[in-house]
Amino acid sequence: MSAPAPSPLEIVDAEPLPRQEEVLTDAALAFVAELHRRFTPRRDELLARRAERRAEIARTSTLDFLPETAAIRADDSWKVAPAPAALNDRRVEITGPTDRKMTINALNSGARVWLADFEDASAPTWENVVLGQLNLIDAYTRSIDFTDPRSGKSYALRPADELATVVMRPRGWHLDERHLTDADGRPVPGALVDFGLYFFHNAQRLLDLGKGPYFYLPKTESHLEARLWNDVFVFAQDYVGVPQGTVRATVLIETITAAYEMEEILYELRDHASGLNAGRWDYLFSIVKNFRDGGPRFVLPDRNAVTMTAPFMRAYTELLVRTCHKRGAHAIGGMAAFIPSRRDAEVNKVAFEKVRADKDREANDGFDGSWVAHPDLVPIAMESFDRVLGDKPHQKDRLREDVHVEAADLIAIDSLDAKPTYAGLVNAVQVGIRYIEAWLRGLGAVAIFNLMEDAATAEISRSQIWQWINAGVEFENGEKATPELARKVAAEELDGIRKEIGEEAFRAGHWQEAHDLLLKVSLDEDYADFLTLPAYEQLKG
Repeated sequence: MSAPAPSPLEIVDAEPLPRQEEVLTDAALAFVAELHRRFTPRRDELLARRAERRAEIARTSTLDFLPETAAIRADDSWKVAPAPAALNDRRVEITGPTDRKMTINALNSGARVWLADFEDASAPTWENVVLGQLNLIDAYTRSIDFTDPRSGKSYALRPADELATVVMRPRGWHLDERHLTDADGRPVPGALVDFGLYFFHNAQRLLDLGKGPYFYLPKTESHLEARLWNDVFVFAQDYVGVPQGTVRATVLIETITAAYEMEEILYELRDHASGLNAGRWDYLFSIVKNFRDGGPRFVLPDRNAVTMTAPFMRAYTELLVRTCHKRGAHAIGGMAAFIPSRRDAEVNKVAFEKVRADKDREANDGFDGSWVAHPDLVPIAMESFDRVLGDKPHQKDRLREDVHVEAADLIAIDSLDAKPTYAGLVNAVQVGIRYIEAWLRGLGAVAIFNLMEDAATAEISRSQIWQWINAGVEFENGEKATPELARKVAAEELDGIRKEIGEEAFRAGHWQEAHDLLLKVSLDEDYADFLTLPAYEQLKG
């Protein structure tokens, strides 16, 4: 028997991890290398196209539905592929990173779906990238368990028929994996690393379990990016020898440009499409990013003042439901990010009512399911959707033909009465520093002020600081948003954290780095497309 061929990819600047050889096999890396060879050049072209489109938005301060794809929107005959049984009922989905404890808790949560996240809820340390894959393999082979070293509590999987269906989210197209490079030293896109390792190891295994390789696709900005994913799926299925159509993908409509191409995105993925999701924080971040120099009418108020009942957010979510159901796809609602408090029952009571109202609204609007960030919220969301769905797996029969959304409705930011506040600036600084510090320690999902925050919330925080300063916003207390004010608030927050946690813990953390990075991406005239790009340069491991 001949020795296996050496891997065409090189692992660089990475400490060996326990059992990494089970994930980073020569065969798996050869597959990732072939994905990289075939598809990274197109990825690069599409990233360049993003910059061109952003420049056009800066010039025109507007967006419209694409004239060149009008025939696709007008053709009522096409539908996406029917949902497989394991993805037909998605009434509650829980999200979270793929560490060992979360893997078990999410699968056991009672939710119908777990979004196993290698993206915004996971800081991409090499350990998180590789061991997250290992945890999913162990879950599918039922060889996973976990004992908390502090509490001594043990965790194990429930029976197979009680477990959530996994929908895995790889990184977005813009992120590279610096620890995996080709012969020319070029890093492989993180999306292809995450997808490739997961698909190669688990596609057939999942089919044998009566499920399949299901994916959430993040940060998509156009139907051409969806077409690239579709081509990746077609190639991957042939490569490992599973039937075409085995893959199912749900696309997050979390960029403002994608909101104008929902039908086209489903069309490009139609043999592999499962649905669309309304991702709130990244959507707001995308609006700020794209219209940041569009003048006062595009200035967003405090993020918590932009509820899903805001007219432009209603236009977005109702158009999403109508689009999905017209094409036979699932419409999945947004995140309930509240983290229950063990110490304050009154806080829980108020928050649970807000979560219930949010999920009731989504179910009544026609969504087929929704997201939660904590197992305690699963029963609340389940009750909202059970009340509307009953025994039905979804409500795709509600076509929402009453919905009529014009192009201008999606960017009618000035329809809001709320204005930015000084407290909103303080909160953006607080959340930004605290989240970035945790991210630099390798944590992507972090509980801050009773909310589960991820990279999307940090993005909207720093984008709002940038926007308010550049728009010359004046707060209700008479203070004007300036770099000096942002620095003052950030210095006060850093001092407050030092007093809150003590000098020793402060020195052991990455607080000064987080403070400096937040100010850099909030104050630099050259706006960074993604906070995670400069942050990744500082991420150890």
